[in-house]
Amino acid sequence: MTTDTPSPQTPLLDRISKPADLRNLSIEQLTQLSGELRAQTIHSVSRTGGHLGAGLGVVELTVALHHVFETPSDRLIWDVGHQCYPHKILTGRRDEMHTIRQKDGLSGFTLRTESEFDPFGAGHSSTSISAGLGMAVARDFAGRDNHVIAVIGDGSMSAGMAYEAMNNAGALKSRLIVILNDNDMSIAPPVGAMSAYLSRLLSSKSYLGIRELLKQIASHLPKPLGVAAKRAEEYTRGMVTGGTLFEELGLYYVGPIDGHRIEHLVPVLRNIRDSDAKGPFLLHVVTQKGRGYAPAEASADKYHGVTKFDVVSGTQAKVAAKAPSYTGVFAKALIAEAQADDKIVAITAAMPSGTGLDKFGDKFPTRCFDVGIAEQHAVTFAGGLATEGYKPFCAIYSTFLQRAYDQVVHDIAVQNLPVRFAMDRAGYVGADGATHQGSFDLAYLSCLPNFVIMAAADELELMHMVATCAVHDSGPIALRYPRGEGIGLALPEGGTPLPIGKGRIVREGSKIALLSLGTRLGECLKAADDLAARGLSTTVADARFAKPLDVELINRLADTHEVLLTVEEGSSGGFGASVLHYLAGVGRLDKGLKIRTLCMPDVFLEHMKPEDQLLAAGLTAPQIAAAALEALGVAVTSSSARA
Repeated sequence: MTTDTPSPQTPLLDRISKPADLRNLSIEQLTQLSGELRAQTIHSVSRTGGHLGAGLGVVELTVALHHVFETPSDRLIWDVGHQCYPHKILTGRRDEMHTIRQKDGLSGFTLRTESEFDPFGAGHSSTSISAGLGMAVARDFAGRDNHVIAVIGDGSMSAGMAYEAMNNAGALKSRLIVILNDNDMSIAPPVGAMSAYLSRLLSSKSYLGIRELLKQIASHLPKPLGVAAKRAEEYTRGMVTGGTLFEELGLYYVGPIDGHRIEHLVPVLRNIRDSDAKGPFLLHVVTQKGRGYAPAEASADKYHGVTKFDVVSGTQAKVAAKAPSYTGVFAKALIAEAQADDKIVAITAAMPSGTGLDKFGDKFPTRCFDVGIAEQHAVTFAGGLATEGYKPFCAIYSTFLQRAYDQVVHDIAVQNLPVRFAMDRAGYVGADGATHQGSFDLAYLSCLPNFVIMAAADELELMHMVATCAVHDSGPIALRYPRGEGIGLALPEGGTPLPIGKGRIVREGSKIALLSLGTRLGECLKAADDLAARGLSTTVADARFAKPLDVELINRLADTHEVLLTVEEGSSGGFGASVLHYLAGVGRLDKGLKIRTLCMPDVFLEHMKPEDQLLAAGLTAPQIAAAALEALGVAVTSSSARA
């Protein structure tokens, strides 16, 4: 398979260096440009990998928006930034698309520091309406008249934050344009010529003027008649267009229209742009994820995220796995536990395949729940199940669980409910960058009473920890594990529960102690080899638990070694901080113990390969060894530390 396909012929796109170049194009030219932009997007992603399906679905919408609106003075916000690849191509970044999601290259999401055309960064979802409303209110304060457009879709409307924002927008009456990119299911009746005609009519100045006049007349009627007139008008429109819900929230609904027809999009967008009406609009466009690329259209996930691929066949480049993924091992372990215990249920927030719960759902379809992009609901839903004696496993990426922190605290920890949290993608995740790193879970959970927190050093430990979660019924328990493959260990059919709060010694030594939490254990063992070659006897221990700490193990290491290093792939304030806090409290730092806490640095590392991120963080074997030597006062050259 080859991904070196010739560049597509794009004569019109070649003339576009900035969105202003689109403003004088005809509808026919815009349609041609859309075809060329789609071909260029496919070609670009085939060479780099990344997000494809969502971008293909918004090609025509992207072209129409930049044609009608004066970006960047008009603010264009893309919710879930993986829709933004066509936007990047049109906004001066076409020649850099070969660097996307690579070190020092373009981000796979919108990024404020990358371009003035990215007014708001988006790696998580459902934020665009809130951010857009803030921009609209700021514009009103400043007395400006620019437009603010928020494009939301690809499942983002399933999150409560979007409805909170629309409710507030309807009340504030600031001018805001929300575009619902409906690429999963149509909320309203099928789109077509009549729908497009109605959308043009309902967004026109003449109709809006009549509507405003009727409102004024209704305001002078006795209150019951006025309310009845207003309701009749809104519900009549709702019956025709399907927008009653949005109207009730205070947004003027237009749609649905075909999001792949430039000749439908442009006049409606112009009408909305030029309208004198006050308050927010919601334009409902129906699109097809993966549009215009047959392999994506035929794929179940619409080529949402892809590796490099052959454009002609759609075949993706796959590196042969040396070992099962941690996600796959989690699914295997959870299925084994669920086969023995019918009280076990699983919950995910719109990530069934990403968390492995698609496999669980195949086995136990009635015991698997995908609640959509609604992490807050997922956590409290799990809490409700736990109150009734069930054993919910909430499988949510570490970075996405942050969205439900209030629920984790008040609905789970305060009530000491036995909800099991499986935090996938803990640690560095590579090309997805800062928004997706699992950096903070150890810090944000370790401070909560009642929690038990584990981190798997390898795939066998992961199986044991899933089994531990299954039998732990006295309060909340969390398990973290990374993205990617295990180390190739033989796996049993199911795991064996571990004693709570007990670590293990992996290698015995006498001078230096390396206390690892999670998958840095392998690097600690390599560092111990390096130190042993220098004549420094080194103990390596696997803490297993960040909470409760194995104080017996920590005391032993502190009392019998000159240097103690904690090592974790998490932010400051996590495991190392807890160990240091404990040792200070019991006076063990008073006796000359040299201690270092190795963790993620206090910066957001952007997209690069995971191994580069770990190197930048100082968490590789040579760097661990160098930190131990530094604590002993042994000089180490920077080159050897980074080898």
